Amino acid sequence: MLSSSTSTLRLRPTGGPRRHPPPPLSHQFRSAAVSRRLPQGAAAAVAAPLRSRPQRGGTIQALDAAQPFDYESRAAGLLEDRQRLKIAIVGFGNFGQFLARTFARQGHTLLAHSRSDYSSLAASVGASYFQDPHDLCECHPDVVLLATSILSAEAVLRSLPVHRLRRNTLFVDVLSVKEFPKNLLLSTLPPDFDVICTHPMFGPESARDGWDGLPFVFDKVRVRDCPARRARAEAFLNIFEREGCRMVEMSCAEHDAHAAETQFLTHTVGRMLAMLELRSTPINTKGYETLLRLVDNTCSDSFDLYNGLFMYNKNSTELLNRLDWAMDSVKKKLFDGLHDVLRKQLFEGSPHALTTTNVRK
Repeated sequence: MLSSSTSTLRLRPTGGPRRHPPPPLSHQFRSAAVSRRLPQGAAAAVAAPLRSRPQRGGTIQALDAAQPFDYESRAAGLLEDRQRLKIAIVGFGNFGQFLARTFARQGHTLLAHSRSDYSSLAASVGASYFQDPHDLCECHPDVVLLATSILSAEAVLRSLPVHRLRRNTLFVDVLSVKEFPKNLLLSTLPPDFDVICTHPMFGPESARDGWDGLPFVFDKVRVRDCPARRARAEAFLNIFEREGCRMVEMSCAEHDAHAAETQFLTHTVGRMLAMLELRSTPINTKGYETLLRLVDNTCSDSFDLYNGLFMYNKNSTELLNRLDWAMDSVKKKLFDGLHDVLRKQLFEGSPHALTTTNVRK
């Protein structure tokens, strides 16, 4: 006779232990695709949830079918999020604003600080503006970008309360000379800070149509041997690589040797031509129009920039001396030719030689 109480019976099927169906093929293919596309660490992180995900029967789903959880997209999104940086731009003048627009478009978080009030301009690109450097440093940016003028760089750097930053902060400069900021950063910053010296060899005028193909010089002066620090340095450099810049890794000393010719000489010639007050004419040649554009491009920059190129690049004085020598050599060649003509006229009986009668007249 059965009891009136209800009992729950769990029946085990006969025929051996229960076998789980194999994982869908789409997951196997997707795991392999993720492993090929992502770095080793990221691929492992994605593969783990793919292996452990519970299966719902043995139905094979197409690769292009809509998935409730697209682990590959999620992994790519996580990887992109890790490459997004919090960048503090110190010196939010024309060049700082120029860089900030691209940084913001790529999705980086921007902070800004400058001696002048650029709060409205910072807001226009989505940057948080801080008049007080203490407030800026307490936000703990991943990267502090020094975008001041060359002449004010030391004073601005020493005014920053770097003790409020995290000990592993990355400092980057974008000054037009390199040995000076390298020595300044190494001597001023705590030894735990990372340092990269860079020089985008373009500006708002020359890069108005984009950065593609334009040179970006960099020197990893001090990046600690730590995966997170190396990844952060690469994430910053990747900003410029993504825009199509020609990435040139070069020592600071080699950069300054080249820049004395490629940059300081260009600015010097442009400013010399500006002193001539050249104007467009109805019969401009292509070469003359090139000179007029050179004047416009160089004189649109401040004289402080040009002065900094001279004062803080030890190769500039030698270049000025060579420029003087070159000008004297050209003038000498011209006047020597003129003297030869006059000598022939005076002493060799040239048809155009001056006669005594002509002299007396």
